[in-house]
Amino acid sequence: MRGDSARRMWEMLAPLGPYRRQGVYTAGELEGEGQALDGVAAALEELEREALLDTAESYGLEAMEELLVHRPVAQTPQDRRGALSALLRIGGDSFTLAAINDNLRGCGLNAQVSETGEPGVVEVRFPDVPGIPEGFDRMRKIIEDILPCHLKVNYVYWYITWALMEERFPTWGDIEAEGHSWEALEKLVR
Repeated sequence: MRGDSARRMWEMLAPLGPYRRQGVYTAGELEGEGQALDGVAAALEELEREALLDTAESYGLEAMEELLVHRPVAQTPQDRRGALSALLRIGGDSFTLAAINDNLRGCGLNAQVSETGEPGVVEVRFPDVPGIPEGFDRMRKIIEDILPCHLKVNYVYWYITWALMEERFPTWGDIEAEGHSWEALEKLVR
């Protein structure tokens, strides 16, 4: 008997009279039933894994994402679980600055919200991304769904300054020698 379930059934039934001797038919019957039970156990194990957000890897994550307005900006199962967890945490008490930034990080967004000092206005910055981040339209929708709707949102982008450019490239000839486009040059902040 190969399957774990078949072995366990044999051990449970061995004390009974008809199963004391391992006959060809008895062993075959238990082997077939054991394989079926092993298949059920494997299916239940997969279902349990996919039903829990902390362990889901494939269709469980997809099913959870379908419940939400936006899909998280994350690719790996671990990042998707974290983003979904952050989105599901949003509730009535999720509108402090710290909670909003935590939710944005949890969604996989490299964005940071700060108060401006002007009532009803916040700034959103992308700290590690020079210029307008790739996929900004999708990010904007997620950010504006997380932020309270009564707030005015100012997006702040950063580019290379003239002082940094002069420090990095002493002459225009140095800039032209590297062949940068204006868009690429703007983002050379590192």
